[in-house]
Amino acid sequence: MGASAEAMALGNFSRVTEFILLGLSDTRELQVLFFTFFFLAYAMVLLGNLLIIVTVRTDPKLSSPMYFLLCNLSFIDICCTSVTSPRMLVDLLSQRKAIAFEDCIAQLFFLHFVGASEMFLLTVMAYDRYTAICKPLHYTAIMSRQVCWVLVSACWVGGFLHSIVQTLLTIQLPFCGPNTIDNYFCDVPPVIRLACTDVYITEWLIVSNSGLISLVCFLVLVTSYTFILVTIRVRFTEGHWKALSTCASHVMVVTLFFVPCIFIYLHPFSTFPSYKHICVICTVFSPVMNPLIYTLRNNEVKASMWKLWKRCRVF
Repeated sequence: MGASAEAMALGNFSRVTEFILLGLSDTRELQVLFFTFFFLAYAMVLLGNLLIIVTVRTDPKLSSPMYFLLCNLSFIDICCTSVTSPRMLVDLLSQRKAIAFEDCIAQLFFLHFVGASEMFLLTVMAYDRYTAICKPLHYTAIMSRQVCWVLVSACWVGGFLHSIVQTLLTIQLPFCGPNTIDNYFCDVPPVIRLACTDVYITEWLIVSNSGLISLVCFLVLVTSYTFILVTIRVRFTEGHWKALSTCASHVMVVTLFFVPCIFIYLHPFSTFPSYKHICVICTVFSPVMNPLIYTLRNNEVKASMWKLWKRCRVF
């Protein structure tokens, strides 16, 4: 009887067909400033990560598993920032920032697809560094090219399964009332808060999915780097200090990406009404830092890029 009454009550409302994104600011001057900054940041992400991909693919010296995984990370970074940045740039110059319901769900799906895939890939990269430093004699056997392909494929499959769960939990909710999202893109927490029903169980299912994935991957990363630091402390060789420098760069990317995700998804969504400024860190700053860190702090990549530049000048 109660379910029937609720269904009749919901039937009095029309289903939401679009959402209104409030964006980062409603001040025109700030919108122009944000557009300039985020346009430059998006250009840096595209050009920087494309340069890494081309460099790794064209230089036979960069054929180790570390660079193979780095190439895949650059591709994921391009996908991740392309899910949110183009729409955000258009909305910054628009008066009405509306997004269709179907487009919102699609953005939500692809955001979690590539975001979770990146989490898994960063974990695999940490395992690669752990194997190279702590088990150097078995490294080539453990991290063969076939194993690398299997691990990367598993990252994409894991990201897809995670995203399917998030999307199904969201679209089964009724949306018939408010349609204003206090963010610059569609994500699960602000969207499910607009549902015309109690989302307590759905909220905790999503927290246990996204939040635990972020936390577990981060703990695995911390554990692997702890073993690496212990190993380097015992073996004071030039090669190990070089590996430590590489791991330090990796830690910077991991921190920028995981800490905001853990903060956003590992607590009830009603606790914080808006976290859009925190989202900028993992959707914009983290993809920007990746090409900068892996090129400016890696002599092999810089040397390969210089050779690529000289070959391009010849043509």
